[in-house]
Amino acid sequence: MANFIHSLQEFVWGRGMLVFFLGAGIWFTIRSGFFQITKIHIWTANTIGALKKGKKTKNAKETASVTQFQSFCTALAATLGTGNITGVATALMFGGPGAIFWMWVSAFFGMMTTYAENFLGIKYRYKDEKGQWKGGAMVYMERGLGCKPLAVAFAVCCLGASFGMGNMVQGNSMAVGLEKAFHVPAFLSGSLCMIVVAVVLTGGMKRIAIFTERLVPVMAAIYLAGAMLVLFFYRDRIAGAFALIFQEAFRSSAAVGGVAGYSMKQAVRMGIARGIFSNEAGLGSSVMAHAQSDVEDPKIQGMWGILEVFIDTVLVCTITALVILVSQVPYWQAGDIDGTTLTGMAFASVIPWGKEFLAGATALFAFATMIGWFYFGAQTADYLAGEKGVKVYRFCYILITLPGCMIAPTMIWELSDALNGMMAVPNLLALFFLGKEVAYVGKK
Repeated sequence: MANFIHSLQEFVWGRGMLVFFLGAGIWFTIRSGFFQITKIHIWTANTIGALKKGKKTKNAKETASVTQFQSFCTALAATLGTGNITGVATALMFGGPGAIFWMWVSAFFGMMTTYAENFLGIKYRYKDEKGQWKGGAMVYMERGLGCKPLAVAFAVCCLGASFGMGNMVQGNSMAVGLEKAFHVPAFLSGSLCMIVVAVVLTGGMKRIAIFTERLVPVMAAIYLAGAMLVLFFYRDRIAGAFALIFQEAFRSSAAVGGVAGYSMKQAVRMGIARGIFSNEAGLGSSVMAHAQSDVEDPKIQGMWGILEVFIDTVLVCTITALVILVSQVPYWQAGDIDGTTLTGMAFASVIPWGKEFLAGATALFAFATMIGWFYFGAQTADYLAGEKGVKVYRFCYILITLPGCMIAPTMIWELSDALNGMMAVPNLLALFFLGKEVAYVGKK
């Protein structure tokens, strides 16, 4: 069984899938006239600028809605996970510094894929008899494409991935980190996690939105503050780290640390794959959160999607990569250490309690992902089985939190990877077929 799942994961995330993702991003980027660059003043003004002015982001106009910022934070909570720490370290270990450049490439084009997803999510959402918004990738597959089987396939894969990648993998990463750093037994951290998850989830979307609105900025600020301390200490090495990233992005082979180097093929594959895993552009997952926004213009919510990818990959992932590179920890010894340990070593090279700091940051990121992914799964459960399905799903999601923290989920990780990829196939197909409906500010 384990061999089958491993083979399935390798097949799903092969070269063809990465080209599929990148192709979608390139297509939407060209169609938009490189909107993420040429209209940067517009999308920043409608997101960051709107926050500064407090314009249409703080109070939802309808009880059935959440604010633009709350829906953004819920989506960002799911994407800002262990991938921003462990995933970046893994990209460096198996793809070399050049992988970071290709991670940026995937993020650059992924911004417009996420824009398109969120635009369609707002365009095709609808209200049920209780006045609640119903939206998500499966909704624009059914209402836009008229293809319910495709929508059901997406929903089933998303539901499965939420238990694995969204819950058990995150819980285990959190528990292992806390046990190594603070000697907290996995049973204790898992029990506490299950209780807090239950408290948050039983409050519905409003409570989830309020919780993530408060948690995401705080956890991001804490992590970035620690990272900036490391970068300040090694500030004379930052320029060299950037130079290394660009130099190795296009080299056929590069010697690192006196050992065999990385090929360009490795850099491209690891960089693009880790970028997709981190920001989830093209998976269709975050559409469920963005579709709940009180926004009326689909273009505005699309811009929040651009900001989501920017913060997740261009900002947080880049900072993690720089911390590892400037600290000169042995990222090339891929067979000897894991990604979390490597990043912990980088922080500990400057901060005496660096490993403990990273364990705490990982716990916050993992917990936020668990909350965000619950909402994604709940929307698909509602689509497949209605309110009763959501109640059963919520109970099961809370119940598996404890065992998830205690079981090493190697097989679950690979199965979730495969399910994520299988989510992406119907979503990317829908985006290609509905792509001409996506509109952009300043472009007819």
